[in-house]
Amino acid sequence: MKKRLGLFSAAVLSLSLLVTACGGGGKTADSTSAPADSATKAPAKETSAPPAAGGDKVTLSYWTLFSGGDGDNMDALIAEFNKSHPDIQIKNTKLEWGEYYTKLITAVGNGNGPDIGISHISRLPDLINQGVVTTLDDVAGPANVDWSTFNQNILNSTIVDGQHYAVPIDTHPFIMYYNKKLLKDAGLLGDDGKPVMEQSADGFVKFLSTLKEKLPKTVTPFALSNSNDDPYRLWWALYSQQGGNDLVSDDLTKAQIDTDKAVKAAQYIQDLFKNGYIKKNDPDFYKNFQSGTAAIMMTGVWATGTWESTKGLEFGAMPIPKIYDQEATWGDSHTIILPTTKGNDAKKRQAAITFANWVADNGQIWAKAGHIPAKPSVFEKPEFKSLPYRSDYVSVADTVKFNKPSTKNWQIRDLSSFKFLNEVWAQKMSPADAVAKMEPEINKILKE
Repeated sequence: MKKRLGLFSAAVLSLSLLVTACGGGGKTADSTSAPADSATKAPAKETSAPPAAGGDKVTLSYWTLFSGGDGDNMDALIAEFNKSHPDIQIKNTKLEWGEYYTKLITAVGNGNGPDIGISHISRLPDLINQGVVTTLDDVAGPANVDWSTFNQNILNSTIVDGQHYAVPIDTHPFIMYYNKKLLKDAGLLGDDGKPVMEQSADGFVKFLSTLKEKLPKTVTPFALSNSNDDPYRLWWALYSQQGGNDLVSDDLTKAQIDTDKAVKAAQYIQDLFKNGYIKKNDPDFYKNFQSGTAAIMMTGVWATGTWESTKGLEFGAMPIPKIYDQEATWGDSHTIILPTTKGNDAKKRQAAITFANWVADNGQIWAKAGHIPAKPSVFEKPEFKSLPYRSDYVSVADTVKFNKPSTKNWQIRDLSSFKFLNEVWAQKMSPADAVAKMEPEINKILKE
């Protein structure tokens, strides 16, 4: 993968168009906060740091895109780290999600980037290609980073050309939520508080059919967005459950869609819309579930905190059903990166990766937002076990199907997959026609 620090303007333009956050339908995992005035100016907001106990102190600038619950949890992590590491102090700059990547690329290109940053795994290939991030292997050893302590499925997606480029702190995958009261009313809630459902294509349809039959007509069996992110995530999950290839070849130069599997997954979802299991033209599927008028919904784990704070909502969380041959789902991941800086100071770099590894070790704090920690050892901590719901879906970390490290993944999603699959959900195009149109569009994007 080429690294072109001097030629970052194309990536700035590309990334400025990709402002869709982790959550679909306007619901974001990384909610916005006040932006910095520019990529090279002082932060809009910083966390305070206690004075060092003595000796040489390393102060590191850290750019993040978190606010809301995520922002509060990251602030708590930084405060605890600064307290326990008086020789390393972290100062957090909070930027708006929609501007973050553009400002990061611009600032690094101008030689004014931060010491530490955040990247989604899905964005990492772009940052690597532009020379914005550095490899970590030179400092990981001296900082006692043990890569074997990370979930290997997540970690593997941060490795490009055999080199580590990021420290993953979570995965935030696509899962299923269910309303316990409504499932109980329909006779589909077991004594263990979990859905009674056969894990198969026919079994899931039968489950939805029973919900539709037994519950009032005002209740939606399955709340799902009618376009873009979440139906695409479901399609990707069902395509992957069949063992479908990535949408691009191993050398990242051409499309390689498993046509039959792609069509089968799209047909299955189209039928869910067509048969009335998913509400058409749903103006707000989050509100539908939150108000208690939807039996199940599927979205990212970032919704867990929202449902927890909703008074009177009795819900459960679980991996999406295994519709086909193997468990698989869509997911992304927050990672901590070390951007290219003037001189790439070795002392600062070692301090930065020490912080990143510490954040991953203390994922029980980060998990409050609903995310699955990147280190399985966190699952055994009492603080994590005391959090409800999370343990019901931590296994999903092993079944997330990440994309190959193409710099075109977001363009492929927005300009090909969304474009044609949205027509399928709207009953305006057959699954076969949509998939047939996707392949040449992907090839066109890859050649640009």
